[in-house]
Amino acid sequence: MINFLRGEVVSILRSHNKRIMLVLEVNNIGYEIQIFSRFAREIEAKEIKSLQIFTHLQIRDDQQILYGFMSTAQRDLFRQLIGVSGIGVQSAIALIDTLGLEDLVQAIVTGNIKMLSKTPGVGQKTAERIALELKTKLSQWRIEAGINVNQERVSPPADILADLEMTLLALGYTNDEIQQAISVISQDNILLKNTMVEEWIRRAISHLSADIN
Repeated sequence: MINFLRGEVVSILRSHNKRIMLVLEVNNIGYEIQIFSRFAREIEAKEIKSLQIFTHLQIRDDQQILYGFMSTAQRDLFRQLIGVSGIGVQSAIALIDTLGLEDLVQAIVTGNIKMLSKTPGVGQKTAERIALELKTKLSQWRIEAGINVNQERVSPPADILADLEMTLLALGYTNDEIQQAISVISQDNILLKNTMVEEWIRRAISHLSADIN
């Protein structure tokens, strides 16, 4: 089992099926590793040339696939997710990529089915199964992994959230980008008291524009 790899970033390849592959050179060998879009954006934005990546090896029939993670906690959560009945590798990746590590753990521990269901390909029944099977496990695991989960975190009102998501989608942002932006701006306690959807939209666009730049 390969626990981690440390080497030089050669390239990041994006396939037609939206999978992202990192080519990492380690001791003159090029490893092809599937990574998250969040991870890829960070590598590109910071122009990272060398890194250490934690891996999970999947062997199926005559195919071996390496999946790469930013931390051991992210990899551990991935392994917990694929252990849930009906959750495949791509669904687990989509969950972590859409919500991020802390928000995903928060959603599972607090049983936030609505948040889990925002992930492409994850319906309500699947979200309920994830929460049911992992809530107790992650409640203890998050403490051991040093992940802070606020049980009482407040989310934007449902009507504002719906209008915000609809507007951002119409502007061409992806669901992944939208959920990441909402996660960040929702940490502003002053904004949470604001009932003007226009301000939420302005803040989200400002965050997304800054992220791109």
